[in-house]
Amino acid sequence: MTSAPTSPELITDLSAEELSPGKAVTLLQRILMPRPADPRKLRSLYLDEERAERIRVDNRSTGHLAAGDEISFATYFNAFPAAYWRRWTSLSSVVLQLRLTGAGRIDVYRSKADGDIVHVTGAAVSGAEEVVELELDLTPFVDGGWYWFDLTADEDLTVVEGGWYADREPLRPGRLAVGICTFNRPNDCVAALDTIVSDPVVSAELTAVVVADQGNKKVRDDAAFPRVSGQLGDRLHLVEQGNLGGSGGFSRAMYETLEQTDATHLLFLDDDVQLEADSLHRALAFSRFTDEPMLVGGQMLALQDRSVLHIGGEVVDTFSFLYRPAAYAVSQHDFAERSLRETKELHRRVDVDYNAWWMCLIPREVPEKLGLPLPLFIKWDDAEYGLRAKANGYRTVTLPGAAIWHLSWTDKDDVSDWQAYFFARNRLIVAAMHSPHENGGGIVRSSIKADIKHLLKLEYSAVALHIKAYEDFLAGPSTIFPALPTALADVRAQQKQYADSQVVTDRELIPEPEMEPVVTEGMARPPVGKVAIAKAALRALRTNLRPARDTERPQLQVPAQDAQWFLLSQLDTATVGTADGRGVTFRRRDPAAFRALARRSVELNREISRRFPEMSAQYRAAYGDLTSRENWRAVFEASGGTVAKG
Repeated sequence: MTSAPTSPELITDLSAEELSPGKAVTLLQRILMPRPADPRKLRSLYLDEERAERIRVDNRSTGHLAAGDEISFATYFNAFPAAYWRRWTSLSSVVLQLRLTGAGRIDVYRSKADGDIVHVTGAAVSGAEEVVELELDLTPFVDGGWYWFDLTADEDLTVVEGGWYADREPLRPGRLAVGICTFNRPNDCVAALDTIVSDPVVSAELTAVVVADQGNKKVRDDAAFPRVSGQLGDRLHLVEQGNLGGSGGFSRAMYETLEQTDATHLLFLDDDVQLEADSLHRALAFSRFTDEPMLVGGQMLALQDRSVLHIGGEVVDTFSFLYRPAAYAVSQHDFAERSLRETKELHRRVDVDYNAWWMCLIPREVPEKLGLPLPLFIKWDDAEYGLRAKANGYRTVTLPGAAIWHLSWTDKDDVSDWQAYFFARNRLIVAAMHSPHENGGGIVRSSIKADIKHLLKLEYSAVALHIKAYEDFLAGPSTIFPALPTALADVRAQQKQYADSQVVTDRELIPEPEMEPVVTEGMARPPVGKVAIAKAALRALRTNLRPARDTERPQLQVPAQDAQWFLLSQLDTATVGTADGRGVTFRRRDPAAFRALARRSVELNREISRRFPEMSAQYRAAYGDLTSRENWRAVFEASGGTVAKG
C-alpha cells in the first residue's frame, strides 16, 4: 500500500464545510463492503487490508476501521475505472462522496495507463458524522487509469456509505429490463432473481425481468419462486418454451422486452451466474452517460476461484475468425495475489469488439434497428451481435468493476463435445456475414488443422460433428430456422455413433495389466521447435494409418490436461478424463475412421473455400429474414411458448 505523502503541495486538507456538499447528483457506482462471511481471498475484490486487521462490516455499505488501521479501496469493485468514463462519456469530472463517522483522513490517488500512481488530494475528518465530497478531474485518463481512495483511522473510523457520482443528470433515461435464458437451473435462476429484486438501487431501476425457461425442471416449481415472484410482481414475465438454445432464449427475452415493456435497456444474464448486483446498476449508469448509445458488458470472474478475473475483454480475429482476448486484456489474474495497484497491466484501457452474454446491456434502439439475434442455438450469437452493432455504429465496452461470477470455459469441454457442431457451423455463418476476406481468410486452413488434431487425439465424434457443420453451412441460410427446434437432438444422435463421446463414470475401464507397459513421461512432453513438431506429426500420421491392436481395455488412463495429440496418437486405446471431472471417455484408434473423416473434412473445406463468396452473398442477403421479429415470433409460437406474468 502507498502511504499518504506529507508534502503540503500534494495534499489539500479540507473540512466537510469547505467541500461544498451537493455536487453529487447521479450515482455511478457504490462503495461496496464485502459480505460478513466472505473469506479473505474474496474480500480482496473489495478491500486491500494489507495494513489493517480484518475490517468489521455491518452490511454492504458500512464498515469499521480501528484506530491505526490503513485501508485501501484500490480494488476491483471499489476503484473507479476513470479511463472508460473519459473515453466514452462527456463527463469532465467525477465526485467521490463518503459519509464518515470518527477521526482520520482520506487520500485520493489516480493511476496512469502504465500503472504509475499519483497522489491527487486528501481530506481530514474528525468527530461527528460528516459527508465528504471531492470533485476529481477526468482529463488525465486518455489511455488508461483508475481513481481510488485510502482511509487512515486516527481513532475509530466508520464508513457509513459512499459512492462515485456525476455532477449532472444522465443524457438518456434508464428503465431496465433483465433477460435470463435458463435450462434446467431453476435454483440458480431464482437466486439471480432474488439478488436483483433485493437490491434497492437495481430494483428501483427495474421495469421488467423476462425469464425464458426452456427446460423440464421449471423455474416456477422452485421453492423460493413464490416469494421472489411476489416481490417482482407484474414486472416478472415468465416464458416457458421448447429448448431453442441460448440464442432462442435470449431472442425471446429481447422479443418480449420490445413487445411488452417500455424498457430503455435490456441486460442479458446467463442463468448459472452469481451476481454483484451493483454491476447491473453500473452498466446502466454508464450506458446512460455515453456520448452515443453503446452496448455495455460485464467482465467474468471465475466462479470456482472467486478472486480471479477470468477475462478482461474480447475481440474477433477477422482473419482466423476466432474470438480471443483483446489486445492488452488481462486474463486469469488473481487479485488475492496481486492487488490492482500492484498490477500495471490492469491500468490500460482495453477496447473490444463484443461482450459475451453472461452479462451484456443493450440499448433498446439497437434491436429496434438491427433486429434480434441470429437463430444459431448456441455459440457465436453474442459475438455476431457485437460485430453487427459495431458495423452499424454501435460500439461495445467491457466495463471493469462490472462483473459476474461464472464457470470459466477452461472448466468445460466445448471443443470436442456436442457443442463442437455449433461452434464450427456458426463460426462459418458469422464469417460469411462479417469476414472482410473473399475466401474466408484463414478459416479453411485452421479447420483442417483442427480436424487432424482431433483425429490424432482419437476424437472421431468431434470431427464427425464438424463435417455435419460444414455440410449444413453449405446448405445455405434457408435451413437455419427450420433446424432450430431439432438441432440439439440431431447433433446428439450423430455424436452417439462414436464411443469416444460417451462419458463413463464407473471404474470398469482401467488399464489392461497384461499389456506392455506404456512409458508416459516422455510421451507427454510436447515437441518443441518446427523440426520436432514436424517429426512428431509425421510419426503420429504413420501410427494412425496402421492397424490397431484389438482390446476392450485401455492401455493408459490419460488426465484431461495431458490429452494432447502427440500423446494419444501413439496409443491404440486410452481412457481420457473429462474437463469437468465427471468421468472418462474411452478412445480407440480406428484407421478406417481416420481415413474417411480426414478425407471428407478436406473435401468439404476445399468446397467452402471455393464457394465462400457465393455463400457469403447468400447469408448476407438473408440477414433480414434471420433476425426479424416476425420470423422469430413464428418459431416461438411453434415451440409452444406461453407468457405468464408473476
